[in-house]
Amino acid sequence: MLNKDDFFKIDIRVGTIVDASVNKKTRVPAYKLKIDFGELGIKNSSAQITDLYTPDTLIGRQVICVFNLTPVKISEVKSEVLVLGTITDKGVVLLNVDEKVENGLRIS
Repeated sequence: MLNKDDFFKIDIRVGTIVDASVNKKTRVPAYKLKIDFGELGIKNSSAQITDLYTPDTLIGRQVICVFNLTPVKISEVKSEVLVLGTITDKGVVLLNVDEKVENGLRIS
């Protein structure tokens, strides 16, 4: 089991998707995302969220992301953050905040 100190080693932050397009070279359908984290900059991600979302519906949406994972190359994308969601029988449903908040704020 994790203790509270272990959990807080995970840096989870809010960002806004500023660009979304199909990641054409992946084996599993995914989108290439650019996510604005305010003063922390814009980060790239590849996310398998194509079942319930289109690029147009993603742009401007605030999302919750794990910020301090080791980047991984997914197709042509260096995925720097992990976008969080819950897996349902219809596809991944993104986690978000109830009200718009400043990009880059830490989740605690």
